[in-house]
Amino acid sequence: MSETTEPNVGSFTLGGPLTAEPAGTIEVPEHQEWPLPNGFAWVFPGEGNTSGLVRPVIMADGFNLGRSKLDALYHGLENGEFPFISELRRRGRDVILLGFEERSASIRDNAQAAEAAVMRAIAEQQGDARLAVGGFSMGGIVTRYALARMETRRIDHRTALYFSYDSPHRGATIPVGVQAFSYFIPFPNDFARQMSSPAACQMLWQHYDPETGKTGVSPLRTDFLDDLDRVGGWPRIPRTIAVANGRADGVGLPEVKAGEVALRIERIYPGTTFYAQAQGDDVTAAYLNRRLPKAEETITTSDFPELDGAPGGTLHTYKILADTLEKLGGKAELRHEDVCFVPSVSAVAIRDIDQQGNLYANIGELNSEESELDDFLCSSTTTAHTAITEELCTWIIDRLPS
Repeated sequence: MSETTEPNVGSFTLGGPLTAEPAGTIEVPEHQEWPLPNGFAWVFPGEGNTSGLVRPVIMADGFNLGRSKLDALYHGLENGEFPFISELRRRGRDVILLGFEERSASIRDNAQAAEAAVMRAIAEQQGDARLAVGGFSMGGIVTRYALARMETRRIDHRTALYFSYDSPHRGATIPVGVQAFSYFIPFPNDFARQMSSPAACQMLWQHYDPETGKTGVSPLRTDFLDDLDRVGGWPRIPRTIAVANGRADGVGLPEVKAGEVALRIERIYPGTTFYAQAQGDDVTAAYLNRRLPKAEETITTSDFPELDGAPGGTLHTYKILADTLEKLGGKAELRHEDVCFVPSVSAVAIRDIDQQGNLYANIGELNSEESELDDFLCSSTTTAHTAITEELCTWIIDRLPS
């Protein structure tokens, strides 16, 4: 580290349970690998399916930086609360895990891998069972776009069910102050690369622009949503379902009080403070300070709802940041480890997330026809974004095509 700069805390990235790598060796059963445009897939045959694919289920990886680590994805799906892959295979389902060469690349680019996986599954399949295709977080958006684009091009994807698992259909949220801090670090860093990546810009409801210092809808998101509209918004042939890691009753994280300190840093980046998102005009979201080279900045928002404590799948956003700073000699006063990442109303595509009333809506009291999906389920308790639970997984399994 140079004596004229603060420590580089940007070596980490933000991700959910499915992108976390366990400490030990990961045991993965024998499988076939498919090379695909912009990606690759691992194929695990269902029990009794010895002569080829019979009942394929394609499940796409989510967002992070770099190439998909399908061993970590397998571990996350199999070795948590519920053995999702084993249960699918036990029921005769062939599991195809879809990964990407660069998870943070444009959703449109990664949709090429999804389309190629669908076509290869069809080509290798024995019998006429129709496919189930979906994904986790960003993977649900990638496969949604891919299937819709295939239909627009009149390509038969032979898919009976589309599913998403805590995917940000109406946008995701990362605290603006945290986004700004990634660029405040006086080094090129992985965290800033993640925040400025095409996929992040396409999925985040609001994006901090380091060039202007302003927060708004990224042009990349606007372009992607326009393109999604051009291909019909959703695949129309398959049944469309989704699950959310957040609750349906409008109850989020009551301990996260809007406007209160979420994390304060001392020793390095001294006095840097992040606040839980509050409503109002010119609301302070973060105060950033560094000694070397000397700089300070106050990050404000206007007309934002109380996003951090909203009902939805959560990320360990502030815990990850606090742990990283403490490893480098900082002192962290951490008050809130978790904040909302994918609001429930976004994951089940029933309301936008830009208004307080929509964000905290009691989904159970809304007309289900407001959702763009055919069916959906929210978690009975608040869980981490993409956390694999028996409740959500068995609901999906019970709706797979026969």
